[in-house]
Amino acid sequence: MSYQRPKGTNDILPGEVEKWQFVEETARLLFKDYQYNEIRTPMFEHYEVIARSVGDTTDIVSKEMYDFYDKGERHVTLRPEGTAPIARSYIENKLFGPEYSKPYKVYYVGPMFRYERPQKGRMRQFHQIGVEAFGSNNPATDVETMVMALEFFKQLGIDQIRLVINSLGDKATRAAYRQALIDYLEPHQAELSEDSQRRLHENPLRVLDSKDKRDKKFVADAPSILDYLSETSKSHFEEVTNMLDALEIPYEIDSNMVRGLDYYTDTIFEIMSDAKGMGAQATICAGGRYDHLVEELEGPATPSFGFAMGIERILLVLEAEEVVLPTLNQVDAYIVNLGATTNIEALKVVQAIRNAGFSADRDVMDRKAKAQFKSADKAGATLVLTLGEDELAEGMINVKAMETREEKRVPLTDIYQSFETIYDEMTKGE
Repeated sequence: MSYQRPKGTNDILPGEVEKWQFVEETARLLFKDYQYNEIRTPMFEHYEVIARSVGDTTDIVSKEMYDFYDKGERHVTLRPEGTAPIARSYIENKLFGPEYSKPYKVYYVGPMFRYERPQKGRMRQFHQIGVEAFGSNNPATDVETMVMALEFFKQLGIDQIRLVINSLGDKATRAAYRQALIDYLEPHQAELSEDSQRRLHENPLRVLDSKDKRDKKFVADAPSILDYLSETSKSHFEEVTNMLDALEIPYEIDSNMVRGLDYYTDTIFEIMSDAKGMGAQATICAGGRYDHLVEELEGPATPSFGFAMGIERILLVLEAEEVVLPTLNQVDAYIVNLGATTNIEALKVVQAIRNAGFSADRDVMDRKAKAQFKSADKAGATLVLTLGEDELAEGMINVKAMETREEKRVPLTDIYQSFETIYDEMTKGE
């Protein structure tokens, strides 16, 4: 029997995982500048948390969730997205209390799960980076959050992107537009895809998001939700666009753009990649305002805004734009040790270097010198220290700076007592 990973999952191996670490660390540093703090929620939730938040008629709940009954007959599900669990945590931990800052701003990094057909950039276990800001209905929150997402891609070196925005309005807007959309689509119901026929009366806005060719020709001429905005929603959206203009942020308005989750209200946005080869996976960040989700989960009325982006898709964009990420796993010092008698001393040397605050590695396979030097080169070693039986007998070690090729012999005691000085001397010319 051959054991393999489950379909729709990936092993992220050394050599590849460093790219993930760089993306995640870039997000962490940037989000901290915007005063977001990390939150970690369980990877599984009670089914009702997701169903009530995301919506019973969405594909996520009706088709894609990994839900099951546990041994206590509790209905649970692996989390398919990050916002609902964080809203649940916000309520359960009373993070709306007066002792907490307003707005309450958090970010998350972690795996999500959806049962769907695996394809490029869309896996059954996928990974998201996201942010949530609870408590502000100021359009400035919408704008600064979108700007933060754009800045994230800029810092990664991704530049073939565009910001697309729309408004889904408030409850009054949605009710009026929902009926207008049903009235428009009903005469064409028989020509719609099976999914859209089912959605027509359950959740007609989801028809606008259909990728089926049978639906697209009708969607193109559908009434615009922007024509149905209430005065409050219209004013909010105008402020968002005015602020984007004030910051000279380019954007497009797509009145047919919707989100796949029921909790969104007013401003929504997507960041699209125009990089060659992205195709159907062109959306690399998406989010918006959700002013009633906390209330829907029996918390206090709390206007909120957030976004999520898939790490797998970010890596696809980096590859498509041929962005070269910095190497994170270079080693400061590699110890080449030759001869059985050097084993203990090599151990002492590598530990002394680590204790001095540097990264270090050594050979433990008793290989020939050529193979050890090859490993040092592959590890990107800044310094290579060679300890043979002759050096050991003399209490010395050979140190070589790989960038300048400069070499010198130094006493082993200097390594133990002042490696930082040796490192600085050997690398000052680099």
